[in-house]
Amino acid sequence: MIQKFIQNNYEIVDFEEFADIYVINTCTVTNMSDKKSRQIIRRAKHINNNSILVVVGCYAQVAKEKLEKIDEVDIVLGNNEKGNIVELVENYEKNIVSDVMQQKEFVEFGTTTYTEKTRAVIKVQDGCDRFCSYCIIPYARGRVRSRKLKNIVEEITEIANEGIKEVVITGIHVASYGKDFKDGTELIDLLEAINNISGIERIRLGSLEPTIITEEFLSRLTKLEKICDHFHLSLQSGCNETLKRMNRKYTIEEFEHIVNLLRNAYPNVALTTDIIVGFPGESENEFECTYKFLSKIKFMKMHIFKYSQRNGTKAAIMENQIDGNIKEERSNKLIELSDKNEAEFMKQYIGKQIDVLFEQIVGNYIEGHTKNYMVVKVPKDAELENKIKTVTITKFNNLALEGEIN
Repeated sequence: MIQKFIQNNYEIVDFEEFADIYVINTCTVTNMSDKKSRQIIRRAKHINNNSILVVVGCYAQVAKEKLEKIDEVDIVLGNNEKGNIVELVENYEKNIVSDVMQQKEFVEFGTTTYTEKTRAVIKVQDGCDRFCSYCIIPYARGRVRSRKLKNIVEEITEIANEGIKEVVITGIHVASYGKDFKDGTELIDLLEAINNISGIERIRLGSLEPTIITEEFLSRLTKLEKICDHFHLSLQSGCNETLKRMNRKYTIEEFEHIVNLLRNAYPNVALTTDIIVGFPGESENEFECTYKFLSKIKFMKMHIFKYSQRNGTKAAIMENQIDGNIKEERSNKLIELSDKNEAEFMKQYIGKQIDVLFEQIVGNYIEGHTKNYMVVKVPKDAELENKIKTVTITKFNNLALEGEIN
C-alpha cells in the first residue's frame, strides 16, 4: 500500500507526524489486536482532526459495522480492496468491504515490496481452509487462493535483477498453495521454478503446515540447492488431546516422524515452531505432556503465545477456560526451555565455518543470517552488505553468534 501511494506522488511520513491521510492496516487474530487497532484509530485523529482516516485489513473485514460507528473513521476497506486504496481514497469511497469468502482468485497488487535490502518477502497465496478452533483468520481472509506461478516467477526475476539475493515465500497457509488450481500445480512445483531463477541464492519458506512434509515432497525439495535448511513448523501443542480440541490435523507421533524426516534430509536443519499455552481445557497433565514433547524435539526456537479468546471462534465458548496466572506460569516455563534449546543449538557452531548473508549494521557490528537462520555478527564493514561470506564462529553472545571473516 505504501508503494501504491509513492507511485501516485504521495509523501510518506511517520504515523506520529501530521498527515492528510492516515492508513491503519489492522489485525484481528486476538481480541487484544482489535483493542489496539481501536486505540490507534483514535490516536491518529488527535494529530490532525481534518485528516482522512482509512482502516483496512482483517479487523475491517470482520467488524465493518463496529468501525462505521467510530466517529474518527472515514473509510473502511476490506482485504480485497487494499490494491485499489489510492483510487478509493481519492474518490472518497466510504465503506467497501466485499465478501472475502466469495473471492475465488488471488488479488494481485502489481507491486514488489522489499522488506530489507537483501531479502524480499513474496506472498504466494491467501486464505485458509483449515478452520482451527481458536482462529478467526479463515473468516477474515477467506478461502485458499493461489497466485499464478508465472506471475510469481516474473516478480522474483525482477527482484533478482535488483540484486536481492534471498526471497521468503509466504502466505496465510503456504502449504495450501495450488490447492485451488486445476492443473495440479503445488508448492514444490513453485519452489522448483524459483530455484531456476538466476541471481537468487536463497529461498526461505515461511510458516508451514507440518503435514506437507512427506518423503515424496522432501525427495524433490532436497534437490533444490537454494532452499534454506530452516523450517518453521506450526505445532501449537505437544499433546494429542489438546490438538484435537484445536482441530489440528495431526498427532504428536506424526509430527515427530516429520521432524525425523527433516533432520535426516538436512544435517544442519533448524526447526522453529509456535506454541499456544492455556488453551481451553488444557489440564496440568496436558501441559506436562506438551513440555515433555518439546523437551524431546528440541526446537531451535519456540514462539510462545498465551491463549487469547477470540470472539467468533469455537474455542472462545469452550468450557474450562484457563486462568491468566496459570497461562503466565506455563508461558514462562516454555520460554525458559526455548532459550536453553536455542543456546545449545547455536553453541555447537563455535569453531566451525558457516556461510552468512550480511544484511545490516548494528552498532559496531554488521550482522546477517545463515541459511538455517542463525544470527551471526562480525566487526562492522559496510562493504559486506548483501554479500555472502564464510565466517569462522568464535563465540556465542546475546542469542547471536560472533565470528571472523575467513
